[in-house]
Amino acid sequence: MQQIKSQVTERDGLVELEAGSDVLDSPRYNDDMAPTKVHQRTWNQWHIAALWVGMSICVPTYTLGGVLTGYFGLSVGEALLAILLANIIVLIPLTLNAFAGTKYGIPFPVLLRSSFGILGSNVPCLIRAVVACGWFGIQTMFGGLAIHLFLGSLSDGWKSLGGTGEVIGFMIFWALNLWVVLRGAETIKRLEILSAPLLVLVGAGLLVWALPNVSITELLAQPPKRPEGAGLASYFFAGLTAMVGFWAALSLNIPDFSRYAKSQKDQIVGQIIGLPLTMFLFASLGVVMTAASASLVGETVSDPVNLIGHIQSPVWVALAMAMIIIATLSTNTAANIVSPTNDFQNIAPKLIGRTHAVMLTGLVGLGMMAHELLKKLGLIVSDISLDTVYSNWLLGYSSLLGPIAGIMIVDYFLIKKQKLDLAGLYRDDVYPAWNSAGFIAFAVPVVLTLLSLSSPTFNWFYDYGWFTGTFLGALVYYGLCTFRGSQVTLPVKSPSN
Repeated sequence: MQQIKSQVTERDGLVELEAGSDVLDSPRYNDDMAPTKVHQRTWNQWHIAALWVGMSICVPTYTLGGVLTGYFGLSVGEALLAILLANIIVLIPLTLNAFAGTKYGIPFPVLLRSSFGILGSNVPCLIRAVVACGWFGIQTMFGGLAIHLFLGSLSDGWKSLGGTGEVIGFMIFWALNLWVVLRGAETIKRLEILSAPLLVLVGAGLLVWALPNVSITELLAQPPKRPEGAGLASYFFAGLTAMVGFWAALSLNIPDFSRYAKSQKDQIVGQIIGLPLTMFLFASLGVVMTAASASLVGETVSDPVNLIGHIQSPVWVALAMAMIIIATLSTNTAANIVSPTNDFQNIAPKLIGRTHAVMLTGLVGLGMMAHELLKKLGLIVSDISLDTVYSNWLLGYSSLLGPIAGIMIVDYFLIKKQKLDLAGLYRDDVYPAWNSAGFIAFAVPVVLTLLSLSSPTFNWFYDYGWFTGTFLGALVYYGLCTFRGSQVTLPVKSPSN
């Protein structure tokens, strides 16, 4: 006989829900969105670290140094420092927002129900989902190119397909990504464990290939590409904001992964081990390889897929492309499909299951890359480059996501005091449908950011959008909640109850 009232227990800092009919029959619940059981939380610190190695070693990371030197006017040394510092900074919201996922086993959309409301959570969820779908499309483009070059190294006939072969490769890689996510979290974990050492081997091999053809001293001595006499501060902090924006989206939906962590220590240590150094080293490799590419292949090539494609040995090209396919797959599935899959389910959990949500994610990502795919097929002509799209996107979307991060942290740690009504997050009778404080705190920095675009005096508010948005959103939310006395501290039942 099914129990009517849900039971909540806590053991060793991990809270577990035994759902009764009050939750199971709720329109806000389905099995994929349900809190993980304690026995399902199997990821230790090395699994978390492998997740970050798998997500960090990817084509966009490789090109970050070029983005900072080319678009933000930094020298090579300044660019690498900005990347390292940005990833140390982004560890703060990553680890803090991971706490609730680890303790309660809940995904990102369910956690948002506390700060934005049961229905209101869909707004920040969909903002996050669109960003993820865009990145899914970009990464799939790189993965599809790797498949095309892999098959081209095996067959001259395939190589002659050109852009058409790249589009076919895109669709193959697109389908492969969706299949992995449909297999579930354990498949993603195994993929990350497999890919992490392979990615390190690829990086080491590229470095061995490049070092004889580049002088690190000369590379670091190259002057920055900014106006002569211009101060460093404004350029550096704009670049720093963009680099923080690289993982700004993951700093929100990290509960989607931390809900599988064994403990808070595992999620914290794993992220510290896996993120900053991996990002710094692979971005550094990208700078070195781009500088060496002219000597290696006769032209400057800024991404590893095209660079390796210039190698004359079909065997080495095939081997390297196979590893890059695995690398991009591990990044894409974890970073760009898991979150929107949960976000879309949050709209109507009883109607949109995981399969529907995964397919919806795939279709939106495909639609966002339609312009680039049509270019490759020769059906349209356009000067808009993929590099320009994602380098500008980094700064723009971080301005939107920053306030959400600040609101989530303040809500969980300062307003709710790390105590949530776990069953209530899946019902309509505990938390409000729409939390006005969350929306006001989100709207204020976003509106100011948009206004700052039309005012040269306040352009800094946009340039440093993630920082200004995060702190202002957090401050406004705390002020509103304190003023109206909305502090809610809800105890959980212990096993002795």
